[in-house]
Amino acid sequence: MSHGRVTHPSEVVQVGQELTLRVLKFDREKERISLGLKQMLPDPWETVVARYQPGTKVLGRVVSVTDYGSFVELEAGVEGLIHISEMTWSRRMRHPSKVVKPGDPVESVVLEVKSRERRISLGIKQLEADPWTTVAERYAIGSVVEGRVRKLSEFGAFIEIEEGIDGLVHVSDLSWTKHVKHPSDLLKKGQIVQAVILQIDAPTRRLSLGMKQLQPDAWESFFQTHQVGDLVKGKVCRASTFGMFVEVAPGVEALCHNSEVPGFQRGQDGKTPALPVNEEFSFKIIRLNVAEKKIGLSLKAAAEDEEKTRLADYQKQAAAATTTIEEALRSNEPDAQPMTESGD
Repeated sequence: MSHGRVTHPSEVVQVGQELTLRVLKFDREKERISLGLKQMLPDPWETVVARYQPGTKVLGRVVSVTDYGSFVELEAGVEGLIHISEMTWSRRMRHPSKVVKPGDPVESVVLEVKSRERRISLGIKQLEADPWTTVAERYAIGSVVEGRVRKLSEFGAFIEIEEGIDGLVHVSDLSWTKHVKHPSDLLKKGQIVQAVILQIDAPTRRLSLGMKQLQPDAWESFFQTHQVGDLVKGKVCRASTFGMFVEVAPGVEALCHNSEVPGFQRGQDGKTPALPVNEEFSFKIIRLNVAEKKIGLSLKAAAEDEEKTRLADYQKQAAAATTTIEEALRSNEPDAQPMTESGD
C-alpha cells in the first residue's frame, strides 16, 4: 500500500475509492490476484543517496524505540536508525527511551547511507561539539579533577569527569602503599573521587588518571632520606620462604633475606619464620634500588655494627680509665730534691 509504515489500511484507502494498481502476482488455480499500490510510485530508496548526504541535518519523527536505538521516519518509506551510542557523548545512556519517545519530532545528523541495504544511520550527539576535540585545551597534565566512578574492571576504574569524558585510573595508580588486587578494594561504583591527570590522548579518546599522585610517594621520600649503611628500625610484617618483609616506613616494605638473620639455619623446616612477625628490630640498609623500589636489609650487619660500637665504647672507656690512673699516679709522686756538694 505504501513505502511508509501503515498500521491500518484506512490510513491509505477508503471504501468506494477508485485506485490504479499494479498486478504483482496472478494464481489461477487459487483464484488469487496480488495487487500493489506503492508500486505505482517511485521507490524512495532509489534516490535516497542524493537527498541524504552524510553530515547533513534532517528532521524526522520517531516511529519506534528499541533497546539498541530508535527508528526515525524521514519521509514516507524512508527510515533511519539512531543507535544508542549515537544519542549522547556520555556513556551513561541505559536506554533510548531516556532521550526520545515514539511520536517525538527529532533533529539528527546523517552519518551513513546504504541504499542497497535500505539503511540510514543517524546521530543526535553530532549536533553538539565532541568534548574530546577540546579536552586538551580544557585540562592540563598534573591538574586535579573530580568525577564519578562509572565502571570497575580488573585493570582499573573508569572515572567520568564530565559528560562524554571518561578517564582510566589503572590499578597500579590507586595507591603508593597498598597492594591493590582489584579496584573494588578501594572504590565503589558511583563514588565521587578526585584524581590527577597523568596523560591526555585526544585522538584515541584516552585519558589517564592517577589517585595515588594526590599524596606524596612514600617510597620516593624514603629513598631521598636514606642511603646504604644507614640503620633503621622496622616491624616484621610478613614472612616468606626466602626472608622477612619489614615495614621501615608507612607503606614502605623492605626485605631481610634469611641469610642476613644471625643464627638462621637453611635446614629449618621452612615453616618457622626467621624472625617473629609483628616484632620490631634494628636493621642495616645494604641495598637500595630506586627504579624497582626494592630495599635490602641485614639484621646480621646491624648486630655487627652494634657490637663494634660497644667494643669502641669499651675501648674508649678503658683508655679514659687508664689515663685517669696514670694522672693520679703522677700526682702522688714526691718531688725530687736537689743534691748537695757533700753528697747528702
